[in-house]
Amino acid sequence: MEDRVRIDIQDGVADVRLVRADKMNALDNAMFEALIQAGERLKGEAGVRAVVLSGEGRAFCAGLDTSNFAAMASGERSGGQGSVGALVTRNRTPGGSNRAQHAVMVWREVPVPVIAAVHGVAFGGGFQLALAPDLRFVTADVKLSVLEIKWGLVPDMAGVALMRHLVRDDVARELTFSGRIFNGEEAVRIGMATRVCADPRAEALAFAREVAGRNPHAIRAGKRLLNLAMEADQREILMEESREQTALIGSANQVEAVRANLESRAPNFAEPEVEPPAPVPFGAG
Repeated sequence: MEDRVRIDIQDGVADVRLVRADKMNALDNAMFEALIQAGERLKGEAGVRAVVLSGEGRAFCAGLDTSNFAAMASGERSGGQGSVGALVTRNRTPGGSNRAQHAVMVWREVPVPVIAAVHGVAFGGGFQLALAPDLRFVTADVKLSVLEIKWGLVPDMAGVALMRHLVRDDVARELTFSGRIFNGEEAVRIGMATRVCADPRAEALAFAREVAGRNPHAIRAGKRLLNLAMEADQREILMEESREQTALIGSANQVEAVRANLESRAPNFAEPEVEPPAPVPFGAG
C-alpha cells in the first residue's frame, strides 16, 4: 500500500496522500487496492477524528491508468453480452459497490469527516474519487472532468450516485455527455466543490484539526445522519435525528462540551469505542 497511498495520523487527523506522483496518481490495480485498504483501515482506527485525502505531485488524480485503455483497445479487456451479468453482480459490498466503486465509496463510509484537497487535475475516476469525501477544497485553476465519454464509457465509480446529490440533474447530464473540463471556481458555483483555496491541503488540514477538537461522538452522529439523508425518506431521517440527539444529550462528551464553553477552556473529550469493519469481498481491509 505504501507505494500508492500513505497515511500519517497526528492529533486525531489522518493525512492520506496518494503518492504515485510520477503517474499523476493514476488509478491502476495497486492504487485501487491501496485506496480500499486505507479507507478500511481508517474505518476502524481508534482516535481518528477527521481525514484529509490529497495527492502528491502535480495532480490529485489523473484518472484511470492509460494502460487500462490500451488493454480495451486490444480486446484484452472486454465486456460483451455474455459476460455482463457476472461482471455486474459478483463481489459486491453490503452497500452495493463493486471493487472500483468501493475504492471511492469507502471514503463516504469512513465514520468521521473526510476532506478532499484537490489540485492539478481530477479526471474521470479521479474526479469520482473526489466526490465521496464530505467536503472538497480545490484550487481556482484545478481541471475537473467527467471524462469517461472521451473513452466511450460512462462514470462507473459511484459518480452518478454521488453527483445527483451535489448538482442539478441537467448539470450532471451536461458534464457526463460532454466530458468537458471545468475549473475550481465553476465547481464551487455549480455545487461540485465546497470552497476555492490557494492551498487546499493546508486549509483542509486546518479544518480537520478544527473538527478534531469537537465532540467526536457528535461528529460521528452528524456524519451518520447526513449519510442517511442521501437515501432515506423524511420520516426515517426525522426519527434518526431524534435517536442520535437523545443518545448525545447528557453524555459525558456532551456535558464536557458545555462545561468547556462555559469555562472558556479547551474541551477534553473521550474517544468513541471503534468496532473493526466487516471484511470486504475483494480480499482487502
